[in-house]
Amino acid sequence: MSNEASPIEPRTYKNYYKKTLKKLGTPELKFHGMRHSFTTRCSESKNSVKTVSVILGHSNITTTMNLYVHPDNKEKKRCIERMLKNIL
Repeated sequence: MSNEASPIEPRTYKNYYKKTLKKLGTPELKFHGMRHSFTTRCSESKNSVKTVSVILGHSNITTTMNLYVHPDNKEKKRCIERMLKNIL
């Protein structure tokens, strides 16, 4: 959003985000919550954890996996079904 060499004030992004949601008529969603959803969907899509970690700006994949990936019950069930398929 800027060609300036100095960092951009985080509220600038927050304000832009809120204006964009309002313009689109979208309910106000927490930006940070969207990062969690994005990361979880990337994981469910079998994307490289390292790639997702880099996109999020994390210094290591542990942060990404421990704090951002939240498997839902369907994903847990698929995991167990795949495991059973391999051992039976």
